[in-house]
Amino acid sequence: MANKLALVTGASRTNGLGAAICEELASKGADVVFTYWHAYDQTMPWGEDTEGPAAIQEKIESYGRKALALKVNLESQEEIENLFAQIEAEFTYAPNILVNNAAVSINDNIQSVTAENLDQHYKINVRAVVLLIQTFLEHLERSRQGRIINIATGWSRGQMPEEISYVVTKSAAETLVHTISHQLARRGVTINAVNPGPSDTGWMTEELKKELLPLFPQGRIGKPSDAAKAVAYLAGEEAGWITGQVLHSEGGFLNGDGRGEDI
Repeated sequence: MANKLALVTGASRTNGLGAAICEELASKGADVVFTYWHAYDQTMPWGEDTEGPAAIQEKIESYGRKALALKVNLESQEEIENLFAQIEAEFTYAPNILVNNAAVSINDNIQSVTAENLDQHYKINVRAVVLLIQTFLEHLERSRQGRIINIATGWSRGQMPEEISYVVTKSAAETLVHTISHQLARRGVTINAVNPGPSDTGWMTEELKKELLPLFPQGRIGKPSDAAKAVAYLAGEEAGWITGQVLHSEGGFLNGDGRGEDI
């Protein structure tokens, strides 16, 4: 990925998917800009990783790549526009890889869902993703190929009734892939999505891990690095002919019964 500059959103915790994606892209030779927003982490069970962004930046630089960490509220259209201005001021050119990893995920169901919850999820999981893609395309030179990778969820693989706000908004990650891939291909830009499946990024309790483990036929829980490798593949030259696809990085995860006999 020489001469590639990647923008990865939502990388604030060293054990998160965003951090793994940043490291994987840097290990392949890309310079990396990543955004973080501690205010969201502060409201979640895993809490704020105050040293996370600095540690992620150090990890990227350990591969000899240039790194830039930016605190960005993706709910703000102005901050999204300023983000690209900051990147170009630092690197003198715009990113040609965009990974839409940032997300809001607060459990609710059809009985408990509120308008406020839906709005909060929509602002990040839908509106920010659309605006980031739009701004990415506006700044990408037409002579340069581009890669867009959305982090999706497993909603199309099995029901998720206790994550209603997340599911109905996060499904946009896949909808966009299917809707604009042909249009973007005309200018050498691919757009795909990666579904990381249940991955141990710090949100799983030990009880939940025990419950999920039998559903992974390879005998382990998914790791952030698993999906990060899939993202790096789609961002690389080898995937230049792949667009409009959703890659499920789940290790054979079973959403229901059907484990069958060993062979």
